[in-house]
Amino acid sequence: MLKKLKIFLLSLVALVAAVPALAAAGWTAYEPENFAAAQAAGKTIVVDVHADWCPTCRAQQPTLEKLRADKRFTNVVFVKVNFDKDKDFLRAHRIPRQSTILVFKGRSETARSIAETRPEKLSAAVIAGL
Repeated sequence: MLKKLKIFLLSLVALVAAVPALAAAGWTAYEPENFAAAQAAGKTIVVDVHADWCPTCRAQQPTLEKLRADKRFTNVVFVKVNFDKDKDFLRAHRIPRQSTILVFKGRSETARSIAETRPEKLSAAVIAGL
C-alpha cells in the first residue's frame, strides 16, 4: 500500500511539474500526458484541431493568434492537436473534422466551434468558454 501511495505521489508531482511548461507563451503541441496534467490542474485550455493542408485552419489562425495575445488569456494553455496524427484525441472528444476549436476548464469542455472563420464569431465562441 505504501509503495502504491509513493508511486501515486511521484506521478502527481511529475504532472504538476509539467504544467508550467504548458503555460509558456505560444502554442504547445498536443501530448497526452501534458494535456492530462493541465486538465488535472484545472487549467483553461484552448485546443486548435488543425491540419497543415486545411485552408479553413489557416483562415482561423489570425483570430486565434489575436486571442492568444489578449491579456484575458494570460493563464490559458494553447494546444495544437494535429488532425492527421492525434487520432486518439479525436476519438476521445468526438472531433469530426479539422478546424475544430475547443475550450476546456479542467476536464470539462466549455465551448466548441467547428469550421468558423468569421473573427467575431470565432472570438465570441472561445471567449464564451472562459
